[in-house]
Amino acid sequence: MQETDQRLLIIDDDEMFCHVLHRAMSRRGYEVLVAHDSAEALSLARQHRPGLATLDLKLEQESGLKLLPELLELVPDCRVVVLTGYSSIATAVEAIKLGAVNYLCKPADADEVLTALAREEGDPQAEVAEHPPSINRLTWEHIQKVLQEHDGNISATARALGMHRRTLQRKLQKRPVRR
Repeated sequence: MQETDQRLLIIDDDEMFCHVLHRAMSRRGYEVLVAHDSAEALSLARQHRPGLATLDLKLEQESGLKLLPELLELVPDCRVVVLTGYSSIATAVEAIKLGAVNYLCKPADADEVLTALAREEGDPQAEVAEHPPSINRLTWEHIQKVLQEHDGNISATARALGMHRRTLQRKLQKRPVRR
């Protein structure tokens, strides 16, 4: 195992989550770096060249999806797992297309993160859900897809969805609907 494979960059704006994951990964022998925004993440990546990274999908007002290609341009061999409390099919697909090796829903513990970082192939034995997603969940995912198509522009997304911008902003501030 290379030295950089033991260097993990955590990119998340949730300081408590960073603290807990930092402590857990340090105990497992990883050299851990923490960034709370894009600029800090890119600076640390440039300086330390981590082999592993976790990237929050929603960094304050920034999208982790916009940071992902920049991070991989600086450190092409870095294995990145996108973590989010706002999961959707659209963002999962985009994260993988942009170079993430995996996508996890929060809360995720250190073992789940390490498993996601280590996985090389898909799992054909993955369970297929018995119940289809609720209409509210499908609505949430559709909004996320349209938002992604408009590069995070809320006004353009609201126009495309035929709703008032403030209504869309309220919907986006809510946690995603469970399946």
